[in-house]
Amino acid sequence: MFPKGFEWVVILIVALLIFGPKNLPKLGKSLGKTVKNIREGMSGDEAPADDAEVVEEDDEVAQLEAQLAEAKAKKEAAAKDAE
Repeated sequence: MFPKGFEWVVILIVALLIFGPKNLPKLGKSLGKTVKNIREGMSGDEAPADDAEVVEEDDEVAQLEAQLAEAKAKKEAAAKDAE
């Protein structure tokens, strides 16, 4: 009855009216990310992380947190000395 592809035009017009021109690109972007994540999850290409990798990352994060705490302590000590 209608030309092929007409349904998509109607859907896009309705989406534009509902979400508005400012939010429509955000909606498309989030929909695209969702579809991509679903496809990646279904393909199973990604290998699960090894426990050793996770432990190494945790150790690295702990070291960085310790360095940050040390730097903050030095900064506070310098501020107290300046007073």
